[in-house]
Amino acid sequence: MALTHGYDVGRNEFFQQVDKLINSHSLRTSESLCKLLRYLAERSLDHRGVPVKEYQIATEVLGRPAGFDPQNDSTVRVQAGRLRVKLEEYYSHEGPEDPIVIELPKGSYALTFHVRPATSKLTEAPRPRPESEKSGRQPANRGWVIAVVVLSTLLAGALLLLVRGRTQSSAKQPVPPVYQLFWNRFVAGPQQPWVIFSNGSFVGRPETGMRYFNSSADSGALILDHYTGVGEVLAVHQLDKVFVLLNQPLRVKRGSLFSLDDAKNNDLIFVGSPAENLTLLDIPGTQEFVFQRVPSGPRKGDLGVINVHPQSGEPGIFLGSIPTQPTSEDYAVIALVPGIDPARSVLILAGTTTFGTQAAAEYVCRQDSLAELLRRLGVSKATDLKPFEALLHVKVAHGVPVIIDLVAVRKRGS
Repeated sequence: MALTHGYDVGRNEFFQQVDKLINSHSLRTSESLCKLLRYLAERSLDHRGVPVKEYQIATEVLGRPAGFDPQNDSTVRVQAGRLRVKLEEYYSHEGPEDPIVIELPKGSYALTFHVRPATSKLTEAPRPRPESEKSGRQPANRGWVIAVVVLSTLLAGALLLLVRGRTQSSAKQPVPPVYQLFWNRFVAGPQQPWVIFSNGSFVGRPETGMRYFNSSADSGALILDHYTGVGEVLAVHQLDKVFVLLNQPLRVKRGSLFSLDDAKNNDLIFVGSPAENLTLLDIPGTQEFVFQRVPSGPRKGDLGVINVHPQSGEPGIFLGSIPTQPTSEDYAVIALVPGIDPARSVLILAGTTTFGTQAAAEYVCRQDSLAELLRRLGVSKATDLKPFEALLHVKVAHGVPVIIDLVAVRKRGS
């Protein structure tokens, strides 16, 4: 439904705003959310009064099979929640002055289009001129009056800036409770946490092709260690946005420059698997879901996630897409483990590919998915959060994680 205030706005203007949202920083990195936004816009504007069903969204937008059952699969609700958050994020940061506001109300799949009321400027009636000005005579105390007016103006300006600063500070976006629960240990400490992102060792040249360094075959070759994956970059960006909201700066360092002294004295967030983030091999890591290359068989050499203690119906190893084909699925691990110093915490966000790593970071940076994880862990207050490991299954389309499902959760020591 489209609501207008102050002037007429047509369908084209609404879709221009949709295009602006799709190309914004908030949304353009998520192809699935962009597709969902455009689909819901078309349904809301061109089929008014006809409610869209979860089944339609699942099969027509998200690529779910014809047997999709919304009672057993929350994909549509999760994606709608993500879109709702992204719209709020856009209008809070990038588009606070946009004339058209698009919202997705909770409990609905129908977009609303609001047009901000046009602001009108009041014109001030001319002030009658004093007799002294008409006659050309200057009042004796005019210089004093001007000084008082200037001083009052300066004081008023200073007070306005002070009030505006306080207003902006008080109007700061509130911190979602799930963020406070999950991230408390990383913001409560005396030092800023470190984010360590992977940057694997490559040989070759960017213009002719690069591959991972192989110590047995590439002896003496020039090693390039200043490249990292798209997923790692976007993961750091997601983390930074969360910690800005938490008013806690992050320190970022690439894995090849990280030392064990850093590991002993700081809370750490590792972005990337041990296959690239080699520092992970030197500190306490995962025990339930372990990254390991397949030793034999048709997938020999491929990186997978070993399920150390498989439960009923679970496989012993999780493998994503074959490396010689476009990545369509991946697996990722989220693990909170004690550091070398048990008083410190280490969070691992890692996929078997860069897309899985991005998905793991998105999962702990989104309110809806983070709430699901905390629910599965039985966490209702910050002190309830203990070391754990979680496994994600990630659907990838055109190099973008589009569907992220929580497959399994293990509490350490249980």
